[in-house]
Amino acid sequence: MAYTPPVVAARPRLLSASNIVLFLLGLMYLLTYIDRVNVSTASNVFEKDLGLDKTQVGLVFSAFAYPYLVFQIIGGYLGDRFGPRRVLTICSLIWAGATILTGFVGGLFTMLCARVLLGIGEGATFPTATSAMSAWVRPADRGFAQGFTHAFARIGNSIAPPLIVALMAWSGWRGSFIIMGLASGLWVFVWYFYFRDNPADHPSITKEELAQFTPYVDKKARLATPVPWGPLFRRMFPVIFVYFCYGWILWLFLAWIPQYFKNQHQLDLKSSALFSMGVFFAGVVGDTLGGVVSDRVLHKTGDPIKARSYLVTAFFLCSLFCLVPLLVTKDVNLLAISLAGAFFFAEMTIGPMWSIPMDIAPRFSGSASGIMNSGSALAAILSPLIGGYIIDKTGNWNYPFYGSMILLFLGAIVAFWMKPNEAFAAPAAPATAGAASGSGGV
Repeated sequence: MAYTPPVVAARPRLLSASNIVLFLLGLMYLLTYIDRVNVSTASNVFEKDLGLDKTQVGLVFSAFAYPYLVFQIIGGYLGDRFGPRRVLTICSLIWAGATILTGFVGGLFTMLCARVLLGIGEGATFPTATSAMSAWVRPADRGFAQGFTHAFARIGNSIAPPLIVALMAWSGWRGSFIIMGLASGLWVFVWYFYFRDNPADHPSITKEELAQFTPYVDKKARLATPVPWGPLFRRMFPVIFVYFCYGWILWLFLAWIPQYFKNQHQLDLKSSALFSMGVFFAGVVGDTLGGVVSDRVLHKTGDPIKARSYLVTAFFLCSLFCLVPLLVTKDVNLLAISLAGAFFFAEMTIGPMWSIPMDIAPRFSGSASGIMNSGSALAAILSPLIGGYIIDKTGNWNYPFYGSMILLFLGAIVAFWMKPNEAFAAPAAPATAGAASGSGGV
C-alpha cells in the first residue's frame, strides 16, 4: 500500500489527556533505564563486594538482555492483543520487584537471577508503550512522541551515575536498588488509575483530540485478528538489522562508559560519574531533536524515506565520524566531547526508527516494534559481554568502540532497505477479522 502523509492540525493543549499519557510513558522510560543501568555505576562497588571480575560483570550486564530479547516480541504481541493498561501494569510490577530484589543478592548467581527477572519485566515495556502511542498520538507526531519518550530514557542514563552514587553514599549500593524499585512501584499505581486503552473511555479526552487519532480497534476485534508473524518478520528484517547496529552502540555506552573514564583515564568515581552524565545528557538532546527533525521533514516533503531512512543514514555516519578521535588522541576532555557527539547522533535515530513500525504496520505496531527492538536486545546480550572480554584480554578500553565504527557504517547502508513508505499488507483473513483489521488503518 502507498504511504499517505498525515494531516497536520493544531497540537492539543499542554495539559490535555494525551499529553499527560505521553508524559507518563516518558516517566516510565526514565525509570526503566535507571533500573537497568544502575548496575553500571554500582558495579564499581558490588564487583568487589561479590568478588567478580570484569568478564563476570559483563555477564551481569548482559543477563538482563536474554529475557529482554524474548519478551520484546511476546510483550508487543500481548500489548496489541490485551491492551497497554493491563500489560504495562503487570510488567512494571515485575521490574519494580526485580529492582528491589537486587538489593538483597548474595553472589553472582542471585545477581544474575535478579537481572533476568528485570529483563522479563522490562522486555514488554517499549513495544507495549508503542502500542499505546498508536492509539493516543496523532500520526503527524509519531517521531516527536518517540523522541520525547526516549529522551526521558536518556535523562535516566544521564542522571543515573550521580544519582546512584548519591544513593550509595546515603544507603549503600543495596539501598540504592531498593529505593529505585519503590519509586518504580509508585509509577505503576499512577499508570493503572489514569490510563485507558481506548482514548474515548478517558473522562478528560476531547472530541478534537479523538478526531486526530488513528481509529481504535477494540479488544474483541484485536483478539479475532491473528498477527501474521512470518510476513511481518520478513518485512521488518532490514529494520531489525539497523536497530541491532544502533543497539550495539547504545549498550556499549550504557555498560562501560561509567567505568571508561575511571579505568582508562584514572579519574575518581565522582569525576567519572560527571563525565558519564555529560555523555548521556547529549543523548537526551539527540532523542528529542531527532524526532522533531524527522516529523518536520515528513511534513514538508510527505516522503517517509527522507524523513526516516535518509536521516538514519546521515545520523549514523555523523556518529561514526565523532568516534574517530579515539584513534588519534588521549586527551580526556576531547574524548568526552567525541563520545558525547557520537551518542548524540546515534540517539537522533530513535525518533525515525521507532516511527517506522507505526508507519509500516499501525494495526500491529506493538508486535512490529517488538520485532524491531529484538535487534537492540540481541546487541544488549553481545555488546557488554564482548566488550568486557576485550577489556579483560587487552586492558584497553578504547578497543570495543573501534568495532562500533564498523557497525555504524553497515547500519547506514542497510537503512536504505527499510522502506517506511511501503505499508505492510497483511495476508487475507476471514471476513470478520479483515473488517476489524481494516478499521485499524493498516
